[in-house]
Amino acid sequence: MPFQIREILSEIRNKEVIAKGGSVKIRRRLEKFYGHGNWKKMKGIAKVRLSDSSVKLAEIHWFEAHGIGKKNIKVKYYLGE
Repeated sequence: MPFQIREILSEIRNKEVIAKGGSVKIRRRLEKFYGHGNWKKMKGIAKVRLSDSSVKLAEIHWFEAHGIGKKNIKVKYYLGE
């Protein structure tokens, strides 16, 4: 089982929008759980602490909407191993 992110330790760099609006595949689920908003799927690079207490540099993906914040943060892959 992959480790879960416990916390983001650094500023997220190289932020990019992957999808927005109707292109966000799980938009209806996000709206059901967190509320209506202008949902975007984002990616960026940050230093993260994992559930096993290790610290790694990783590319992370998340969803965000104005006034709601970042949700469903996941590690896509680790950098610099």
